[in-house]
Amino acid sequence: MTNIAFLYIAESYQCYHAAAIAVELAKYDSVNITNFYNDPETPYHLERVRKALDAPPMEYHPLRRSFPTAFMQSIRLLGMFKDMVLRDNATELNKYDAIVTVEDTVSSARRLGISRPRLIYSPHGCGDRARGFTDDVKSFDHVLLPGEKSAQRMLDNGLINPDNYTIIGSVKLETCTVLPRTNGPLFGNSHPIVLYNSHKARGLSSWGHFIEPMLEQFSHQSDFNLIVAPHTKMFRRRKQSTRDRWNARSTPRIIVDTGSDQCVDMTYTTAANIYVGDVSSQVYEFLEVPRPCVFLNPHNLDWRENPSFAHWHLGDVINDPRDLLPAIHAASARHALYIDRQKEWARKSLGPTAKGAANRGADAIWNTVLSK
Repeated sequence: MTNIAFLYIAESYQCYHAAAIAVELAKYDSVNITNFYNDPETPYHLERVRKALDAPPMEYHPLRRSFPTAFMQSIRLLGMFKDMVLRDNATELNKYDAIVTVEDTVSSARRLGISRPRLIYSPHGCGDRARGFTDDVKSFDHVLLPGEKSAQRMLDNGLINPDNYTIIGSVKLETCTVLPRTNGPLFGNSHPIVLYNSHKARGLSSWGHFIEPMLEQFSHQSDFNLIVAPHTKMFRRRKQSTRDRWNARSTPRIIVDTGSDQCVDMTYTTAANIYVGDVSSQVYEFLEVPRPCVFLNPHNLDWRENPSFAHWHLGDVINDPRDLLPAIHAASARHALYIDRQKEWARKSLGPTAKGAANRGADAIWNTVLSK
């Protein structure tokens, strides 16, 4: 029997990038899958995926937390203390033949005493930020990548070699097509929908500069509906009362959503007609079907030759909130300038679109990694 641990050591939204691979691997007669999680909301999302795939029950185990770890995690604003959690669970995780993770911080596993399992990394997303292309990637025995863009950049940076990666396509895209959807339209009118999807990354996020002017401007116009759905980590560590206050700012033409299922299962990226954002990799999920984009650069970054902002070449870029509505109004007419590049970069980022990304990931783990 081959024992494989799927390790969800960060927030639960990452389940959608790997749970389907676990389901496929569990079909092998000689494989036993155990899902370990840090975020208490994770089992709900794992079950959501499992049921959508009509798969048999799976094992879910909370990661052990020592008293110091539990105490530090209780201060939500400080984070999830992933290294401390790994250290607390090193003995248990070291029993497995392989660990599959979507979180690159698991690169510290060897240093923390987890020496036996093969380490397999499948990044949660296919974005351009430098944060996804650090030396942490070198610590993994095999890397599952959605498309050639990420593979080539990692090869160029010496993070992987030709023998230790596999391009499989986007597991999240595939998973979200089978998830149940809420019936009915998001709005009570047929106006075009603008999705604002801000990241929380310090020094890159547009939220602080744009959110209030955006809400003000959209409240005084009737041409568009607006969905405000920031990266789920932006409010993950905030009090529920804070999230409730923001959500309560919704109106018949504006949805403010700080973390529902619809923020993580592509409900909004599928429904929107125009994307507005900064550095979130969700732009490529949106561009599975090419559509107009507007990118926000309130920090006046010099981005044009920087590969971390490659997606900003897929739509107009503005710096000033006063230019927001004019840019959105112009976006559809200007889409012809970007559509060919959008198609190219979506293909390179999302990888093979033929059904079977999760199955390709499972095959790579079994035939390429564990057979060695």
